Amino acid sequence: METQKTILITAGPTREKIDAVRFITNRSTGKMGYALAKAAVNQNFRVILISGVTNLPKVDGTEFIQIESAAEMAEVVKKYADSADFIIMSAAVADYRPKFVHANKMKKTDGDLTLILERTEDILKYLGENKKPNQLLIGFAAETDDLIANAKGKLERKNLDYIIANDVSKSDRGFGSDNNAVTILKRDGSREDINLLDKSALAEILITKICGN
Repeated sequence: METQKTILITAGPTREKIDAVRFITNRSTGKMGYALAKAAVNQNFRVILISGVTNLPKVDGTEFIQIESAAEMAEVVKKYADSADFIIMSAAVADYRPKFVHANKMKKTDGDLTLILERTEDILKYLGENKKPNQLLIGFAAETDDLIANAKGKLERKNLDYIIANDVSKSDRGFGSDNNAVTILKRDGSREDINLLDKSALAEILITKICGN
């Protein structure tokens, strides 16, 4: 009997605290990552779903881990990465966080406020540098311009096997939408365009094409 393979999937946004009540985040809702997790469960994979804060119900059949910040995401991903045959990084992880976090709510004052931001850890880069033999690493590129060029650059810089490029500048797809259209770019230079589909249908196709036996 063939051993069940493991897919680690990250989903949703991260939140980077400014003070006790405020944070920096992005428009990701987690819908694509959760759809991928559900598709992977449907295709009989063991699924570890590491998610930022979303309004979505948990995906039945997954090992679900809730995180909030990019630092928490990095810690949990590193913990489980070695056990995964496939890693799909669909989460929208913050590139920057406030350098100074106030323990209490900051009070409004006259004049402007300047926030100093510092880089968060590049989780995808870490995974590319520490990839196991026979492990496939899949990234996402959510772009508003130069979609293919930017996605190719990310694939090469991060030592990915696949990157899923999607245009998030259009209102009928991407962040917050139930639909998406993507271009799959492979390490060998090949590409495949998938036209606009419901994210659930798209997820089934992606899991089959990338992780199928």
